Amino acid sequence: MPRMPRPELADARQHGLHNIGEAARRSGVSAKMIRHYESIGLIPPPSRTFAGYRLYNDADLHRLGFIRRARGLGFSIRQIEALLGLWDDRSRASAEVKRLAQSHVDELAEKIAEMQAMQRTLQDLARRCQGDDRPECPILEDLAKSPASDAGMTPGNRIGPDELTFEERRARRAR
Repeated sequence: MPRMPRPELADARQHGLHNIGEAARRSGVSAKMIRHYESIGLIPPPSRTFAGYRLYNDADLHRLGFIRRARGLGFSIRQIEALLGLWDDRSRASAEVKRLAQSHVDELAEKIAEMQAMQRTLQDLARRCQGDDRPECPILEDLAKSPASDAGMTPGNRIGPDELTFEERRARRAR
């Protein structure tokens, strides 16, 4: 639907346009995030009423739904920007979409592995802690260690060199 030139809000509603509150309810994206997505260019600047209220059409709501679903799957804003560009390009190759999705799957797998390593470490520390009235606590002792003393630790009781953080692995791949 073409954008109307600065109508009154009542006239805009008669033409199927929605103010930001209605757009938020219909899309499941908060008004604050709609304004943010507009400010960073994920959605086009909306037309406005004479009073300056933002107006969104059904295509805008569909785009907001796309963004909400992509965010729900953990895509970054940069990735969503690329996906929206591909979605808008009817001559796109699906191979590029698949490449983006697979890259995200790989990142998620790395994050899961990192979280599992943290879980194992914390389980081991909790198992070693007596949890009684004494002040000795392996959990606090471990947290108080300097990072240099972690070098010789194994994955069972600390995140070792083979279980680097997601950011550390990404930095090593970039070298």
